[in-house]
Amino acid sequence: VMTMKKTIWALFDDRMGSVGQAKGVILALADRVKVSEKKVVYNKFAKLPNCLKGRSLLGMNKQKSSSLGAPWPDLVLSISRRTAPIARWIKKQSGNRTKIIQLMHPGKSGLKDIDLVIVSEHDAKKCKGDNKGDNFMFITGCPHRVFEKTLSEAKTQWKPVFSKLPKPLVSVLIGGSIKGREFSIANAKKLGQSLKAIHKELGGSFLITTSRRTGIEAEKAILSEIAEIPMYTYLWGEEKENPIMGFYACADKIVVTGDSVSMVSEACGSGSPVLIFEGSEWLTAKHLRFIRSLFDSNYACPLDSDRALSFKPNKQLNPAQEIANKILEIR
Repeated sequence: VMTMKKTIWALFDDRMGSVGQAKGVILALADRVKVSEKKVVYNKFAKLPNCLKGRSLLGMNKQKSSSLGAPWPDLVLSISRRTAPIARWIKKQSGNRTKIIQLMHPGKSGLKDIDLVIVSEHDAKKCKGDNKGDNFMFITGCPHRVFEKTLSEAKTQWKPVFSKLPKPLVSVLIGGSIKGREFSIANAKKLGQSLKAIHKELGGSFLITTSRRTGIEAEKAILSEIAEIPMYTYLWGEEKENPIMGFYACADKIVVTGDSVSMVSEACGSGSPVLIFEGSEWLTAKHLRFIRSLFDSNYACPLDSDRALSFKPNKQLNPAQEIANKILEIR
């Protein structure tokens, strides 16, 4: 008997981090549901609190966004606080038939309309008193697109590019300043010195990427510490193809700064040993809670630990697959 695939609308706005997480969930659902991506462009009312927007399209620029109309989907994937009122509007139009899956806590307003709220464990404090039923799902880290298939495709593409570099290959993923907390030159130098110490033990080469948040001076401080070491760089502002999937796929080890939950989650999804740089007086309590949860579950190890070079993870971090399985159970 042929069964119709469930339909799901994914509400994609301009926040690439959230869109990346949603794409991870869609990838994990594979061909088990029929997905339509709906582009959401905001207007000046998008900044209003959700309690004022209610179940409406008040914050959406309808001319520039995808059109939303019947037939309504079985499921709608809302990826941020701002997409939640739109998802609730869709549910209302469908006569409450459409089920809402919300990535990240959308705030207190309209929670009763949402069928599944997916929250990272390190954000669980936000949910105090909200979890009235079983519509909350807590995950470690955040969903991402680092799957066996994407890793295998990236390896085929990037292995030849890195082939002349001495082995082992250590990928180094560098974030930077976070809200109200600068990535200091002292922390940058400390990271550079740790990388130099790793190279002294292992030899090989570095695959290095920096971010907009790293800052030019911090980037210089790191690179000057390791200037003599063979490396392939993809530095912020360089105009060439982003090799990040290749960095995950080809790495023998990964060093990652602890400031980006998505970058650390992706690294831990690669299957390579992950070493996290925490620095000093930089990361927030939330970041530190997240990192500790990875250490406790043996997904990663501190960069400055005695066992850093011998560390092996016992499993890959893939919350997108857990979420996809949960979505398929929704009736």
